[in-house]
Amino acid sequence: MTSDIQVSKRTLGRTGIQVTPIGLGMMEFAGGGGLMGSVFPIIAQQEKNATVKAGLEGGINWFDTAELYGNGVSETSLSTALKTAGKSDQDVVVATKWWPLFRTARNIPKSIEDRLRFLDGYSIGLYMVHQPFGFSSKEAEMDEMAKLVKAGKIRSVGISNFNPDQMRRAHRQLQKYGLPLAVNQVRYSLLDRSIEKNGILETAKELGVTIIAYTPLESGLLSGKYHKNPELLDKKPAMWRARLRRSLEKSRRLVSGLEEIALRYNATASQVALNWVINSQGDSVVTIPGVTKASQAQENAGAMKFKLSSDEIEQLGTLSQAAR
Repeated sequence: MTSDIQVSKRTLGRTGIQVTPIGLGMMEFAGGGGLMGSVFPIIAQQEKNATVKAGLEGGINWFDTAELYGNGVSETSLSTALKTAGKSDQDVVVATKWWPLFRTARNIPKSIEDRLRFLDGYSIGLYMVHQPFGFSSKEAEMDEMAKLVKAGKIRSVGISNFNPDQMRRAHRQLQKYGLPLAVNQVRYSLLDRSIEKNGILETAKELGVTIIAYTPLESGLLSGKYHKNPELLDKKPAMWRARLRRSLEKSRRLVSGLEEIALRYNATASQVALNWVINSQGDSVVTIPGVTKASQAQENAGAMKFKLSSDEIEQLGTLSQAAR
């Protein structure tokens, strides 16, 4: 794949910011810093550079990171990799997040300076409240986010893991400033379709808010590699290992269906699973599979080079019902 590949972009909510249907999640770049740094292994910067470059060459134009991801380790790693790849601020969209635990909204304008320092010349296209459990109201948080937009510190405002009522409150408050709520970043995959039933997806569509799906491959389960080699699960962080083992047998038929469809497109099971996420709901959903190496970034980008038929989307949807 080369950087000449053209991928159709989608707009984040009603912001005018254009992103590819698949971005790269930078959580795994957190190794070595903060709380998350103890969960993930340290990846050499050279490998991080190669991973980001592979995503860019595959047509991907945006990257999702966060304050929580190593207290600046992920953000710094990303900016270094983008510079190494020769990309300017105008070439890419960077999304990052504010961590609200034990904080009030007054921390938002303080911590933004750290985000900008770690990103080192790359602007924040999208800034999200990472979780809905801060010590301030949703309205107060949106007030501070809106001020950052007006000050030119960020381009757009999003939320993550907010329920429908919290989403509506954030949307209403931003409207007072003439700003749209860009996104709600939530878990969504063939093995976790809860947003289709709990009102999150319906509310997002109603409000014109884009869903950013995280964990679209269920920590690699939908790739099929753990079904073929269960011993690989021993290498996963303990916090995910037990859940993945429980899901192994239930998801076997679904993974077989992914592999069957993959043969038609000269693709992989992972690529088909990602393609379902970005196409099963029209243009409403984009996704950010996490990566640790260049081959994964290349594979993820390749999921944008074909489109499942409506029958295939329905077939996978039926198989997913039995797998959850």
